[in-house]
Amino acid sequence: MLDPVSAGVITTAILFTMLFLGVHIGVALGLAGLIGMYLTIGEFAALAQLATVPFATTNSFTLAVIPLFILMGAFATQAALTTDLYRAAFTWMGRLPGGLAMATTLASAAFGAASGSTLVNAAVFTRMALPEMTKYGYDKRLSAGCIAAAGTLAALIPPSILMVVYGIITEQSVAKLLMAGLLPGLLSGGVFMVGIYVIAKIRPELAPIPDIRFTWGERFRSLSGVWGIAALFALVIGGIYTGFFVPTYAGAIGAFGALVLVILRRRMTWKGLIETLKDAGSTTSTIFIIVIGGILFARFLTYTGLVAGISDTLLALELSPFTYLLAYIAIFFVLGMVIEPIAILVMTLPIMFPVITGAGFDPIWLGVISVKLAEISLITPPVGLNVYIVRSASPIPLTLVDVFKGVTPFILMEIVILGLLVAFPAIALFLPDIMMG
Repeated sequence: MLDPVSAGVITTAILFTMLFLGVHIGVALGLAGLIGMYLTIGEFAALAQLATVPFATTNSFTLAVIPLFILMGAFATQAALTTDLYRAAFTWMGRLPGGLAMATTLASAAFGAASGSTLVNAAVFTRMALPEMTKYGYDKRLSAGCIAAAGTLAALIPPSILMVVYGIITEQSVAKLLMAGLLPGLLSGGVFMVGIYVIAKIRPELAPIPDIRFTWGERFRSLSGVWGIAALFALVIGGIYTGFFVPTYAGAIGAFGALVLVILRRRMTWKGLIETLKDAGSTTSTIFIIVIGGILFARFLTYTGLVAGISDTLLALELSPFTYLLAYIAIFFVLGMVIEPIAILVMTLPIMFPVITGAGFDPIWLGVISVKLAEISLITPPVGLNVYIVRSASPIPLTLVDVFKGVTPFILMEIVILGLLVAFPAIALFLPDIMMG
């Protein structure tokens, strides 16, 4: 048997080699964890973990909320709620400087309250909003960057799949985490809209005001299409906030509510239903593979004492709390350039969570910071997933360079938002504290 440090070095080298070779992140994490356990505690213990962890993980009542939220978002997409959302936002904001981009941001934030998926948001609004924005003379780089960045708002605005994953890994209240993301998510959307307005005022040629006008009657009538998302949001988040039901029940009720909207809007077909269920199942399976692999890797770190050893060593340095936090942020930024967000959470939290909370930071607030960092990683080069989604879904000619150039101002805005959340923790903790009261 190897000592934990030697096994840790070998296992980490194997993990990053597999990632470099293109092995799926969930598979790479799981295999690396099994190899590490084989080297340190023996083959029988490693095989026992392989036999028990997948079932124990997927049998989790808390984890069941993920497929339910995914299904809710899939039904909301099938019901074409985004079309009415975008039309309403366009009707109210289209005549403002940068109004179309602001409308896209607002509609994407609202749809995030139903989809819970940043990638779904980015794909849907690329196909719908990008042609409209470029038709009215908007710069395609700014338009694509806006859509990629606005799609990330679903990471914080509940129901957030990343928040659920964080809660499972750290054993924190999923209900409190979901509520903690609401105000930071709204803050992020607000900062994006202010930033777009400033860009449009400084460089009006990038976002010209369209020559189109709407009456007040048309504006108020457009709000009739928003009731579906509003009802879903009130049902799910209102139920969680008031304690009427736990997040898993909220996911089930939200999925059923979204299905009812599909039926009421007469968009239900057997073919569409089957495709929706297949897409939801595929997305859920991908997430579960990553979570299972991450837990196997975390078991290796825990059983060998590496987690406790690294945490104790870092805390023994007696650095300032913000030094530990800056180190955590730096790790996220580096990993976010090459690895997708859920994988970053399952890789970093087993080691860094006890360090950061041991330095005195609130675990619920840390969840918001972690998800915000994961959100930023979705638009940073070279592997910003939302950027790739926008590029691949674009109905107009677009290069990755175009999207990365367009998203650069939004990365700067994200850094400002992150600074506000660090400086004012109450933004994240206000609603959870009221829930406790």
